[in-house]
Amino acid sequence: MHRFANPARFTRIARPLTAWFGWAGMILVAIALGGGLLVTPRDYLQGDTVRIIYIHVPAAWLGMAGWGGIAAASFAQLVWRHPLAHVAARATAVPGATFAAICLISGSIWGRPTWGTWWEWDGRLTSMLVLFFLYLAYIALANAAGREEGGQRIAAIFGLVGAINLPVIHYSVLWWRTLHQGESIGLRGSTIDNSMLWPIPLAVLGFSLIFLSVVLMRMRTLLADAKVEARMRRLASS
Repeated sequence: MHRFANPARFTRIARPLTAWFGWAGMILVAIALGGGLLVTPRDYLQGDTVRIIYIHVPAAWLGMAGWGGIAAASFAQLVWRHPLAHVAARATAVPGATFAAICLISGSIWGRPTWGTWWEWDGRLTSMLVLFFLYLAYIALANAAGREEGGQRIAAIFGLVGAINLPVIHYSVLWWRTLHQGESIGLRGSTIDNSMLWPIPLAVLGFSLIFLSVVLMRMRTLLADAKVEARMRRLASS
């Protein structure tokens, strides 16, 4: 892991990966959405409304996976003091918050014709909303920390503590009687018919690659900003 601790070495590797992940992700997303919107059949109960799952499911996955990335980076920062850990966590926060917001918005759009309301204080919806606010809090905390080690450690602790919400989101449909449907895709299979299911893995993989591309791009930007700031400090002191 510390092999990539050198910012210059990391940047050399991240630069081509940013483009590869981005283009591959966009191709997969185009195939998935094209298939989901034009090829898969309508649901016999929900009609065309069900097609929003090809955006909602990847957004929900990445909203949760993004905080998982923040927690992992925060752990590496606190335990191993990895030089790029805080940079990785900061770079993950904004795209993670974006996908959490997309999940909430797309869920509300789906819920209006299905439940008859845009919002319900349902266990899954409420815990996902909490995750979105956790993202906003982490972004503010990390930005306020700047280059100060003490502030970065506080942000890392917050990143770890916030991960408690992830199992709450995952198991909310099992723990509480809720309007939100139960788990449709799991390790034991899926309740979604194969004719409608096949675009979902492509969409999840495609959006995940785009997510990684954005994270790498933001990490490179943060490292470049730190390099410019250090150079300006040296010039000011000379």
